[in-house]
Amino acid sequence: MTSPAAPARVRRRLLVDTTPLRQSPHFRRLWIGQSLAGIGNQLAVVTIGLQVYALTRSTFSVGLVGLAALVPLIALGLYGGSLVDAHDRRRVALAASVVLWVVSVATAAQAWLDVGSVGLLYALVAVQSAAFAINNPARSAILPRLVPPEQLPAANALNATTWSLALTLGPLLGGVLVATWGFEVAYTIDSVTFLATLWGVWRLPPLPPEAGADGTRRAGFRSVLEGLRYLGTRPNVRMTFLVDLCAMVFAMPRVLFPAVGAVLLGGGAETVGVLTAGIAIGSVLAGLLSGPLGAVRRQGAVVVGCIVVYGAAIAGFGLVLVLAPDAGDWRLPVLVVLLAVSGAADAVSSVFRGTILQVATPDAMRGRLQGVFIVVVAGGPRLGDLVLGSTAEVTGEGLAALVGGMLCVVGVLLLARAQPRFVRYDARDPQP
Repeated sequence: MTSPAAPARVRRRLLVDTTPLRQSPHFRRLWIGQSLAGIGNQLAVVTIGLQVYALTRSTFSVGLVGLAALVPLIALGLYGGSLVDAHDRRRVALAASVVLWVVSVATAAQAWLDVGSVGLLYALVAVQSAAFAINNPARSAILPRLVPPEQLPAANALNATTWSLALTLGPLLGGVLVATWGFEVAYTIDSVTFLATLWGVWRLPPLPPEAGADGTRRAGFRSVLEGLRYLGTRPNVRMTFLVDLCAMVFAMPRVLFPAVGAVLLGGGAETVGVLTAGIAIGSVLAGLLSGPLGAVRRQGAVVVGCIVVYGAAIAGFGLVLVLAPDAGDWRLPVLVVLLAVSGAADAVSSVFRGTILQVATPDAMRGRLQGVFIVVVAGGPRLGDLVLGSTAEVTGEGLAALVGGMLCVVGVLLLARAQPRFVRYDARDPQP
């Protein structure tokens, strides 16, 4: 006979593992701060786009906001990682966080003062992106110093869950706040919520990095090259980047959503929003049900399997559009479910890719490889927008998604075959 406590134990094993929050006060403060700041940041991203459009009435001008953010992110991603490996990581993260907060305050100030300068907004976005390129590698390199290796999957799942929630709630709140109280209030809320992340970083202990193989710690071009050479000789770590690029370049569907929502489904902005939310919903559900992930040993095999599922879901998304181009209202729920599956698979893959990168990389190299990670995460989806967008111009949106999803599946299976060590990767014996 099953005891009454048994269902509760099953739920605890199934639901997100909060052990890192309970056992590490430093991680708990960082997580709380990051959660609040993430929502504020996504709120500000939407608000900046709305303000640029209000000033210019140009969608192209709004698109340039992304370019203003992308260029410094890629340019400083690698160098930011070298700074993280050369200096106390708490100080690096704190300095970058202060810059981010100052930019947030300046963005609110320009709205309150009604400056009305699109060029100023572009400049603020560029500075913010440059600081993020340093701050993010620092935070990721700090995490393995705050929780033990066996808790890293749970910690990464907690971070991924709050990020997915921020991607869902931030844009929604941004639209409501701008419509109700204006740009000024929306930006101000972003500035206030970011104080929580400053508090979390401030309370960290000193976190000096370990010296490199030659006993030194340095930043600069030579340090960046050392990180790239290390990556070239570590196949398991390198695979965490390659499989992600395979998914993002071939099968990132977001560029298709405006045409799919407005033309193929006959909806509008609301339909596009529903499609976009489908991915986030899957990511959040995967995070909330991530309890079993901490017990997974064959993390590389799970990454490959998740990306296969991701590609298959995107291919299914395209197949529905190809086979039923003029069908009724049933298509939207089916498409949302498929996108939710892709979001869940990507979230689980992200947890283990991040964990492998953190655990299998020596402390002296973590900042630089996290810098490479930033470049991949920033550049991969943009390249995917170009690939699927240009393909859709020739084949149509449905066929572009179908072919892209299938190429993702084939590509990741070929990578797994070429690097069988990654499939055999064992969390109990993390080999880079």
